[in-house]
Amino acid sequence: MKEFALPIRFGIATSGCLIAYFLMLSLFNLHINVFYSLFNGVITGFGIYEAIKFFRLRDKEGFNYGKGFMAGLVTGGVATLIFTLFFALYSTELNIEFLNELSTVWAKDYRNFQGIVFLTVAVMGFATSLVLTLSFMQLFKTSNNPKSKSV
Repeated sequence: MKEFALPIRFGIATSGCLIAYFLMLSLFNLHINVFYSLFNGVITGFGIYEAIKFFRLRDKEGFNYGKGFMAGLVTGGVATLIFTLFFALYSTELNIEFLNELSTVWAKDYRNFQGIVFLTVAVMGFATSLVLTLSFMQLFKTSNNPKSKSV
């Protein structure tokens, strides 16, 4: 459990940033434009990058690809889970008309539109976490190439 403490803390901090960004957009009524959600990838990416970097600095000799990958996935997973729960709470309790404003066409055509949106938010978050973790681990992994001697 001690191995997961650092990534969970980074995941909570990342989800706090995601929620703050969403609420800031809602102040200006920009949260109904889905293109602003692209910045969520930047926020999540920064959280994952920092978690892996900090994890590597803490465990210099014990750091390997598996541990870094786990740190990135746990950070992104926790952030996605918390943000998805907040998003569900916001759209069902705090701003009931939000989902209708988000997509007027889809909301009328599908009976369980809320479930589709919540699933989409979660899947996008987990997919982003996986791709960004794989990308960042290319920067942090140790090379297995033998050192060549220059003559």
